[in-house]
Amino acid sequence: MPPAPPPDDQAARAEDFLALHIPGTPLLMPNAWDPGSARLFAAIGCQAIASTSGGFAASQGRIDGAMTRDEVLEHCGALVAAVGIPVSADLENCFADEPAGVAATITDAIGQGLAGGSVEDFTRNRDEPIYELAHAADRVRAAAEAAHAGPVPFVLTARAENYLHGRQDLGDTIARLQAYQEAGADVLFAPRVVDPNELRRLLAEVDRPVSVLVTPGAPAVDQLAELGVARISVGGAIAAASYGFAVAAVTELREQGTPNYWDLAATVRAVMQAAFEPPA
Repeated sequence: MPPAPPPDDQAARAEDFLALHIPGTPLLMPNAWDPGSARLFAAIGCQAIASTSGGFAASQGRIDGAMTRDEVLEHCGALVAAVGIPVSADLENCFADEPAGVAATITDAIGQGLAGGSVEDFTRNRDEPIYELAHAADRVRAAAEAAHAGPVPFVLTARAENYLHGRQDLGDTIARLQAYQEAGADVLFAPRVVDPNELRRLLAEVDRPVSVLVTPGAPAVDQLAELGVARISVGGAIAAASYGFAVAAVTELREQGTPNYWDLAATVRAVMQAAFEPPA
């Protein structure tokens, strides 16, 4: 595993990362699934990237949620080493139910050189998917204390997972985000809340930068900017789309005998060359 950036560089990346969260001028933060995709995103001008739990798991032939804590942390360290821009980690539920375990994961994430990371209120139990609010807030509080305790800052994103798990309760989602900001979160995120009226209400009720997951049903980025969104996430969708393109290309070649994928391959090859070329 390559070493983390020097503390001064890591601190600067974290400070830059937080400063990029400007309501009305949202940061586009694509989710990389390996060092190659991280370098490509940096090469085309992205100012920060995130990891994706689902994309990383797919790269290892597993389903989302199947990677271990140590595997995820090592992977995130590899992304940090691959680029010179801030990297934020998808840390799922921080691989712990109790606050102390959440804090330990955040501390270890800082040790990997990350500029930030997230903590979810998803329990990993499909029967009872969301932590009770007071306990969820305690988990965020422990994460925030770990994130902000040392000389190297860490931008903590607190995620309210209701809408991802069949609980489309905007009132409870807002109450959770309010509790998480009071507990010390730097950024708030409620994936799948995309209705403009709901977003407008949510944004009016919190005092931290808000991230939005873009989906086919979401407003366009310029509309999200007008609403006051501060960050745009793609989650694991671009990673999944890349696998989808690979499946379509092989299927085309097998069933039709034509290599129409070649045009896109030729177009991206120059970008890959520039992104992967060792520094002179």
